[in-house]
Amino acid sequence: MLALPRRPLRIALATGLALSIAGLIVAVLWAILAAASEGSAHSRVDIAHLLRMTTIQAGLTTVLSLGVGMAVAWALNRLRFFGRDLLVGLFAAAIVTPGMVVAFGLLSIWGRNGWINEASRALFGLAIGNPAFGLSGILLAHVILDGAFAARILLARLDAVPAQKLKVGQSLGLSATRRFALIDWPSMRGSLPGLGAIIFLLAFTSFPIVLLLGGGPANQTLDVAIYSAVRLDFDLVGAVRLAVTQIAVCSLVILLASALPPVPTALGRSAQPRWQDSTAARIMQGLVLALATLGFALPLVSVLIDGLGTGLGRVLGQASFWWASLTSLVIGASSALLTLVLALSLSLGRAAATRAGVRTALGAPTFAYLAVPAVVLSLGFFLLVRQTGLAPAQAAPIVVILANALLALPFAVATLGPPLDAIARTRGKLIRSLGLSGWQQFWQIEYKLLGKDIGLMLALAFCFSLGDLGVIALFGTQDFQTLPLMMFRALGAYRNNDAAAIAALLLIFTIAAFIGLPRLFERFAHAARD
Repeated sequence: MLALPRRPLRIALATGLALSIAGLIVAVLWAILAAASEGSAHSRVDIAHLLRMTTIQAGLTTVLSLGVGMAVAWALNRLRFFGRDLLVGLFAAAIVTPGMVVAFGLLSIWGRNGWINEASRALFGLAIGNPAFGLSGILLAHVILDGAFAARILLARLDAVPAQKLKVGQSLGLSATRRFALIDWPSMRGSLPGLGAIIFLLAFTSFPIVLLLGGGPANQTLDVAIYSAVRLDFDLVGAVRLAVTQIAVCSLVILLASALPPVPTALGRSAQPRWQDSTAARIMQGLVLALATLGFALPLVSVLIDGLGTGLGRVLGQASFWWASLTSLVIGASSALLTLVLALSLSLGRAAATRAGVRTALGAPTFAYLAVPAVVLSLGFFLLVRQTGLAPAQAAPIVVILANALLALPFAVATLGPPLDAIARTRGKLIRSLGLSGWQQFWQIEYKLLGKDIGLMLALAFCFSLGDLGVIALFGTQDFQTLPLMMFRALGAYRNNDAAAIAALLLIFTIAAFIGLPRLFERFAHAARD
C-alpha cells in the first residue's frame, strides 16, 4: 500500500464539490422531467426522424473520422520535414477550434458565393451548387475537426511503439503494409473503440455546425431541434421530450464506453520518426498529409482572408462588438478559473483517496456533462430559472459561466488528474517523510510539476467557453451576447462581411489562448521552481 500523507480536508472538499455537481445535474434533470410530465401531450416535433438523422450523421462522422485519423497518424509517424511540429500542433488545436468558425470557412470555400463557385463561374460559366449545405457539409465539417483530433490521439499511440520492436521490424525488412499489419494496427486498435465513442458523442451533440450547415429540417438534429423548439416555437414540451431522448442515448453510449479502455489525451509534442518506408510509401504519406493539411487549414485560412478584409473596419467601429468581446473574455476567463478550482479540488481529493470506491465516487459527477450536452444543460437551467420567477436575462451571466465550466470539467479533470495521481504514486513517501502540510505539498511540489498542465487546462476551458454557442443561444439577449452569438445573428441578418470579421477575430483569440496560456503557466512554474 502506498505511504500517502493523510489529506482529509482535500477529500472532504472534493466530496462536497462532487455532491454539489451531482445535485445540480439532478436539479437540471428534475426540471426537464417535471416539465415533460406537466406539459400538454401536443407537440409538433418528430422525435423518430430527428433521432434517426442525428444517429446517421454521428455514425458516419465516427467512421470517417477514424479512417482519416488513422491515415494521417500513419503518415505523420513516418515523415520528418520542416514544420512537422507546427502541423502536429495544428491538429492538436482541433479540439478547441470553434465549430462555427470551421462551418463558416466551409461556406466561404464551398458555399453558393464561395471560392469554388466563383472560380467555376469565371472559368466555365457555371456553378457547382452548394455542397457546404446539408448532410455533406455537416460531415465535412465534423470530419475536419474530429479527424484531426483522432489523428493526434492515434499518433501518440504510434509514437509509443517500443524502439526494440521497431529495430526487430527493420531487421526483418518489413514493408509499409506489413509494418502496418504487424505493428501499427495492434498499437492503434485498442484506442479505437473509446475514441470512436468520444467522436460519436461529440457529433451526436454537435450544435453550431448543424445549425449553420444543416440547410433545413431534413438534416436537423436533436440539439438544433431543442433550440428551435424553445427559441422559435416556444414548444417547451417538445424541447423536453427531445432532451430526454438525447440524455437516454448519450447515457447508453457512455455506459457502453465505460467498459472500454480509456483514451489518453495527447496535446504535447510528437516524437521524431524512427522508421523510413520505401519511396512509393513516402509519396503516399506525403499526399495524405497534403490533403489533410489542406482540408483542415484551408477553411481557417479562408476565414482569416475574408474576415480581415473590408468588413473588419466596420465591425471594429461597432460598440456592440467591443461589448460582445468584453463579455466573451470575461465569461471565458471566469468559467476557466471556475473550472480550474473545480478540477483541481476534485483531482487533489481523488489523488489523496486510497479506496477505489471513494476515487470512483469523486470522479463520477465530473463526467455528467457527457450525458447532458450543452443545449440540454442550457434548457434545464432555462427551466429552473423560469421556476424561480427570475427573468432569464438576470440569471444569464451566472448560468452561462457555470454551464461553460461544467462543459469543460471532463477535459480539465482528464488533464490534471493523471499527473496528480502520478505525483501521489512516486512522491507520496517523500512527502510524508518531510511532514509537509497540504498547502506546502501543493506549492512546493505539485504546482511546480503541474505548471504546463494547469496552463493547458485553462486554455482548453477558456477556448471552449469562447467558442460556445450552445449555452448562450437560449440565454442571449440584445444586451447580453458573446462573439459566437453576435456572429450567428450577423449571419441571420445576411451581414456576411460582419460575420466573417467576427469569425476571424474569434479564431485569432482562440489560437492565441491555446498557444499562449500553457507556455505562460509553464514559465510561472519554472520561476517558482528556481
